[in-house]
This record gives sequence, structure tokens and C-alpha cells, in this order.
Amino acid sequence: MKPRSPRLAVRALILHQDRLLLVNAYRGNTSDLWCAPGGGVDSGSSLPDNLIREVYEETGLTVSVGEPVMVNEFHAPQNRFHQVDIYFRCKITAGVLDDSWRDPEGVVTKRRFFSREEMQQIRAKPDSMSDAAWGGAMIYDPLELLVR
Repeated sequence: MKPRSPRLAVRALILHQDRLLLVNAYRGNTSDLWCAPGGGVDSGSSLPDNLIREVYEETGLTVSVGEPVMVNEFHAPQNRFHQVDIYFRCKITAGVLDDSWRDPEGVVTKRRFFSREEMQQIRAKPDSMSDAAWGGAMIYDPLELLVR
């Protein structure tokens, strides 16, 4: 079976009052897995511009995009899926979380901030996300298995 080209995505690590913003990005709320807001990159648009768009669509927040802090790869060998996520530090410049906000694509079902301690009580991917959010050095996290 011929491998597919990896999909490129961008993700936002947004700390606000020492809490990390995460989203539950499964249609119909079919998983308890949390991840950083973001998504696939549209060709012809910069990585920061893609990330600003994705964060707004998923959360209703406007952000400024800072430096990249992690590159994470995940894959599902059974269906040849391979995605490379680039995580950027971001800051909220406008908006507040509102439970009535709806992701136009209908993928994100919940969004909320988690403390570092709360992160240990939930299922979140990638495994190194807390280290990247609250850490300092750039992290490369290769080929983590995709889970739902």
C-alpha cells in the first residue's frame, strides 16, 4: 500500500490565567479526547493566518500568533493517515468563550480552559502538550498513534 503525503495542521497553545484552552473536536461529542484548537492548513495562506482562522472558527476568539513551540506527528497506520501539527504560542486579543458559539464545520463540540493539574485528569493529545504549553524549549514529538 502506497503511503499518503502527511497532512499539515497548525494548533494554538493559549494560556490564559495559567490555564490552557482545549477543544473537544469530534462531531456529535463522540469522544472525551481534548486537543488544542487548530486544524488543517489551506495552501496559499501563511501558517499564522491559517491558525487565526481556525481558532476563531472553533472558539470565537481572536488571537495573535507567537513562536512555534512544538512539532508533533501522529498517524493511524491502518488507514495510512499521517498528520504533522505545528503548535504556536498564541494570545487572546479579542473575545471570550461562549457556550453558544458554534463551529461552522460542526466539529468542535466543547471548549474550555484547564489548569495543569486538571490536565492530568483528562484524556488529551498529544502526550507532550502540557510540557509544550508550560515549558520553554522547542519540542519534537514523532509519530504518536492516533486515538479517538
